[in-house]
Amino acid sequence: MQWRHAAVLLALLLAPQVYAQDPESLRARHAALAEQLSDNPFQRPLHLESRQTADALQGDIYALIEQPYAVVGTALQGSAHWCDILILHLNVKSCGVSSQTDGESLRIHIGRKSEQTLADAYLFEFTYRVATATPDFLQVLLEAEDGPLGTSRYRINLEVVALDAQRSFLHLSYSYAYGMAASVAAQSYLATLGRNKVGFSILEHSAEGQPVYIGGMRGVIERNTMRYYLAIEAYLGALAAPPATRLEQRLTLWHSAIEQYPAQLHELEREQYLTMKHKEIQRQQADAAGE
Repeated sequence: MQWRHAAVLLALLLAPQVYAQDPESLRARHAALAEQLSDNPFQRPLHLESRQTADALQGDIYALIEQPYAVVGTALQGSAHWCDILILHLNVKSCGVSSQTDGESLRIHIGRKSEQTLADAYLFEFTYRVATATPDFLQVLLEAEDGPLGTSRYRINLEVVALDAQRSFLHLSYSYAYGMAASVAAQSYLATLGRNKVGFSILEHSAEGQPVYIGGMRGVIERNTMRYYLAIEAYLGALAAPPATRLEQRLTLWHSAIEQYPAQLHELEREQYLTMKHKEIQRQQADAAGE
């Protein structure tokens, strides 16, 4: 059971080794993905990619945001904003900001999809850095060098570019490196708890015309990539609500979006999710007040 629990942690926070680094490159990517963004099974202008090598896993989402960059770029800066985003994911048990001499970090506890003490969750220490912030381009990097079972080089990368006065284009990526122990744990998970889990990429169609989705660790990456993207989408979507109601709006938007993909993402009923998250956020707020 300990191996299974550790395996679940492996793909929760991922990001790429390379990124656009400038607005022109990201706009070019938007143009190249025009067909995929307008015609896809996601019910939103979104494109998802994943890859696996001998020692690393990566997931990427590109999405058109129907909000001006002036709103999106500002909202997605600030370490505290990222805690508000990340806590929406059902495996994130807590997120806190820590200030250090060389910058800020996020202390993120990752655990089960049910209620859990922080002592039983795994603590990630992510450095937080705004690499670029201009009037039309934002790049935020979160990096953690160590993870469970010898995993390493965890990366979260966000890029946003202005397209016009009303639209932005977003790229979210996750990656990590792994070794033998992590590979064994992942295979144990996929043979037991994760044996029926699927991702979003369609490998083929059955004789009845039904899609056959990818499984394995690429399926895990794709599911969590989508969960984190939908957390960003929910956070942005709640900005128009009165401040006092934004948290509830974010939680409701996230769960409603997750339920659009039941084959991949359904885990908890709405009331179960809301009850768990309210407890976790209250604990998070109490911990922050006690520091």
